[in-house]
Amino acid sequence: MGLTAGIVGLPNVGKSTIFNALTSGNAAAENYPFCTVEPNHGIAALPDGRLERIAGRISTGRIVPAFLELVDIAGLVRGASKGEGLGNQFLGHVKEVDALVMVVRCFEAGDVVHVSESIDALRDIEIIETELMLKDLETVERALARTAKAVLTGDKELARKAALLERALDGLQRGITARQTVADPEERTLIADLHLLTAKPVLYVANAGEGDRSAAELERLDAVAAHAGRAGSIAVTIGGKVESEIVQLPEEERAEYYASLGITESGLAVLARSLYRLLNLRTFFTVNEKELHAWTILQGSTAVEAAAAVHTDFARGFVRADVYRVEDLERYGSEAALRAAGKIRSEGREYVVDDGDIMFFKATS
Repeated sequence: MGLTAGIVGLPNVGKSTIFNALTSGNAAAENYPFCTVEPNHGIAALPDGRLERIAGRISTGRIVPAFLELVDIAGLVRGASKGEGLGNQFLGHVKEVDALVMVVRCFEAGDVVHVSESIDALRDIEIIETELMLKDLETVERALARTAKAVLTGDKELARKAALLERALDGLQRGITARQTVADPEERTLIADLHLLTAKPVLYVANAGEGDRSAAELERLDAVAAHAGRAGSIAVTIGGKVESEIVQLPEEERAEYYASLGITESGLAVLARSLYRLLNLRTFFTVNEKELHAWTILQGSTAVEAAAAVHTDFARGFVRADVYRVEDLERYGSEAALRAAGKIRSEGREYVVDDGDIMFFKATS
């Protein structure tokens, strides 16, 4: 499965700077509102040290990491749900993503204007979340109007959907997101066609400045983390400007620069790890002489579902999966040694794939 995330936030909070740093892209990142009009799309290879560890033990060809598609969307302002700023143009661009990455400005920079003329992280979050809820309110009201007529036919599935919409409507009217009112995954599938914005998981990114942080900036960072906790979500801190400078360096020099700044992992690694956790995703690997490939699946996926991620034919003719661990490969040194030590297991269709499994699927043609 592909992973897509929409970067959202007010104008001039550093969305495009962070997008460029994470994807090595070249989206406009200017000091004025709405410099991003059309959404910019970028692909980022997700850092995973296990790929190098596997390639160090098994001779293979190309290495294909898991990928994250990021969409940098035009800045949102108060009144967007009613057409202010780029309004519905913005809101339409975020419908298809798996998660929202909400960038919140915490850095201080007098040369970078703020659309509200002051820096207030919680106020900015409240503006964005209110506009998303107002747009969902409009979407749910229209859907209810359509569903109400169909319910008269006695269709039980439609009646259930209408009840869910009523629940979502009541919550939105009271300032509660669809994530909270329709939390059951099975129920969410019934209204998935509406692409409700507040049903999407949100990762909060506090965009921090360079160098030593003032007491006011630290307070903003803490406020974003506390808000994410109350929302049942995750907050991370990324220095967008620092990341954008590091990405300009040759790749072999980046680790040393990070270390000199006391940064243990890249902003992309932080973002990817947090998104995986937020979305309950896991990674498994396939490897042969031609290719080493990382694959993304949902936590709890079975072996046959993992096989389908690689190729539908593997799922259709599934016989079994041979499975072993990266740690065991490092310990024993080769697949032959693993097999001799009895460390390669044969698993059936219902085996629940663990993060870091290396799998070889056997299927009938």
